Amino acid sequence: MEHLVRVQNEGDRRTLAWLRAQVGDAAIAQAAQQCGGAAKPYLSAVCRTLGVTAPRFSTLRRLRPSAAAEQSLATIRQILASRNAPAREGARRW
Repeated sequence: MEHLVRVQNEGDRRTLAWLRAQVGDAAIAQAAQQCGGAAKPYLSAVCRTLGVTAPRFSTLRRLRPSAAAEQSLATIRQILASRNAPAREGARRW
């Protein structure tokens, strides 16, 4: 169904799954066509066309740092430490 409507994030995917369970694929396809336009309609427009209000799903996500993010942070810390090292040594002499 993602080929018929814009799905931009995980919340949209959950909403689309809910909508499919509520009204079915045929109704979603028909509503998407009724929205018109050359581009895929937003999921909210399809919901309005169908006369339904999608539930608000919680957006709780477990934040897990990626290896790339951890490496970038380590590099940033190293750069900052090297720039601040002369200033700290100068402060110790006083």
